[in-house]
Amino acid sequence: METIDINAKLIDNYFALLKNLSTNSKLDLIAKLSQSIKTDISNKRSSFDKAYGAWDSEESAEELIATIKESRTFYRNIEEL
Repeated sequence: METIDINAKLIDNYFALLKNLSTNSKLDLIAKLSQSIKTDISNKRSSFDKAYGAWDSEESAEELIATIKESRTFYRNIEEL
């Protein structure tokens, strides 16, 4: 069974449960669903924005390079021939 079929059946089942609700209850449900969609969209945007961007630091590029070079450690043993 494909995902589309499962989703369609799931929606039909939910509708069967909810069709007997009062008008006010249905409107409240619509408002809550709309709010959850807005929240999902804003969370996705903020997650995307956090994933990309410029490096944020008070150090200059030269200071950052020096810090990286100073923190390097080498464990390589060179055997003599």
